[in-house]
This record gives sequence, C-alpha cells and structure tokens, in this order.
Amino acid sequence: MKNKLMTGIATAATAALLLTACGGGGEEASGDGEELREVTIGVLSIAPSVGVAYGIENGIFEEHGFDVNYEVSTAGAAMLPAVSAGQMDFGVGNPLSVVTAVDQGLDMKIVAGYSNSLEDGEDVAGVVTRADSDIDTWADLEGKTTAVNALNTLGDLTVMNLAEQDGADPQALEFSEIAFPDMPAQLERGNTDAVWIPEPFLSGLLADEENELIGYSFQENDPGMATMVTFTSGELAADDPEMAADFGEAMTEALAAAEEDQEGSRELLVDFLEISQEDAEALTMERLDGELNTEQLMDMVELADRYDFIGDAPTAQDLFLEE
Repeated sequence: MKNKLMTGIATAATAALLLTACGGGGEEASGDGEELREVTIGVLSIAPSVGVAYGIENGIFEEHGFDVNYEVSTAGAAMLPAVSAGQMDFGVGNPLSVVTAVDQGLDMKIVAGYSNSLEDGEDVAGVVTRADSDIDTWADLEGKTTAVNALNTLGDLTVMNLAEQDGADPQALEFSEIAFPDMPAQLERGNTDAVWIPEPFLSGLLADEENELIGYSFQENDPGMATMVTFTSGELAADDPEMAADFGEAMTEALAAAEEDQEGSRELLVDFLEISQEDAEALTMERLDGELNTEQLMDMVELADRYDFIGDAPTAQDLFLEE
C-alpha cells in the first residue's frame, strides 16, 4: 500500500512541474449579489494543500467574497517571486522561505498561518537512516551527509539545531539536495547517510525494517511548529490592506473547517493527490490552523539568523500585516 501511495504522490508532483490552475474561474457573485473578488493562490502538491481545496469545495471563500483559483507547484520558493510580481495574489509555503525572501529584498507579508507539525506522537517529518548504520542520535550526524529537498530551509535548520543540542558541531553536518521521491533509493544505495523526509514518504521508508527513525525534527525542535504559512506581496498588502486581512480571515475559517472535518478533507485528497481512499485515510496529516503564532515564528527567525541562513533578520513589522 505504501509503495502505491508513494508512486501516486510522485506522479502528482511530476505532473505539477507545469503550474496547473484549478478551482474558481469566471465572473461570479456571492449570495448577497455582490461580485466576488477573484484571487489566485499558489499551493504545493502535498497533502496539507487540501485545506485550500476544502475552502473552495465547501463555499467558505465565497462566503467571504472571494472567487479562488489555486495553482499547484512543486517548489514553494518558486511561488515567492510570482507572488511578488503579482502573478499570484497569495501563496502557501514554509515560513523560512518567506523570511529568506524578505532578507533578500522581496517585500512579502504573512497574512495567516496554514499548517503545523504535531505536538506529540508520530509527526509529519523525520530523519531516517539505515538500521545497520552507526547513526543513532542527532549528534551522530556530525560528519555525515543528510539529504534534504532544498538547502537552507526548515529541514536542515531543525536538524542542525537538534544536533547542536545533542553535543555536535552543527557546522560539521553535511547536507545534499535530493527530491523526496528519490530519497528512498538514494538512501538504500548509500549515496546519502540519512534523509530528512515528510509524509507520505516517511511512512513508506519506515515500513522497511532495513531503515530506522532518528527522530522527528519539527516536533523535537518546537512541538507544533509552523510548517507552512499564507503570504502575499507587500505591494498588495499596502494597496489593499482590507482585502489582504479579509483573505487571511477566510483562510483561517477554511482551515479550521478542514481540520474539523477529517473525513471530508481526506475524501478530497483522493482527487487532489490522485491516491486511493485507503491511502488518504492512512496519511499522517499536519494540523491545519490559520491562526498566527508570531512569537513562535520570530523564534524561527532567530534560529535562522543564528545559523547564518539569513543576513539581516527581518522584524515582526517586516513580516506581518499591520494590526
């Protein structure tokens, strides 16, 4: 079952190399006769993005006056310049990518949260190595190579912090970029010592007794940490702050509804990720939540600054909408 699930996700990711517009479209009116505001939001081809699809399918965005289209991409970093240039109105991606973009001169604003790791139990992303390796702890990654999907993002940041807490030199850890679908084979062949990998690939790896889990890097770093946020351009936020705030509220309501209706959300995953109903029900899902924990996000900024992932650490005023 796991192999079938991984194949389905890989197929979805490959198909999404070209951005695909979905949902919404055309001139429509809300229930009170007012014209809906058309917006386009970029999402990733991963399970939590079903929160946007849920909001569209159940008319939650329409209730807030929005006609929403989503465009699926395989890379969150590619959304940032598209949002900055106005090709998309909003995007959903990991918060560190937004922080890095602001550090590099792009004017971006976080308008709402989106998803979070789980506070306890099994989590949505972890580091896996071979069972016969000499790697048993975070500190054992010193001098070893860990594969991540992209450098200088939440994967290597959280692994470096945990390794240092465990007594290792974080600068002595090595990281390489490998796409998630390719990680299992590369780990088996010995081309990397460990992999940082999310669901559904994580479950597939751990189903093989030749692999073992070192730990959950999100949960052990900061239980319930934000894994994705909703963002827009600074220009849109300045030109139409009411619209940006309204969309943040709509997203928050859509995510709360999707989180509460687990059955309905997982049913949407069948078409969204082109997987079976059985596989959709077996997924370990991130907690969907549009409420922003700004203090937690600023702790992440401080950590990124500490490990030189960014130059000048953005302030809360740089990152969030003015209240």
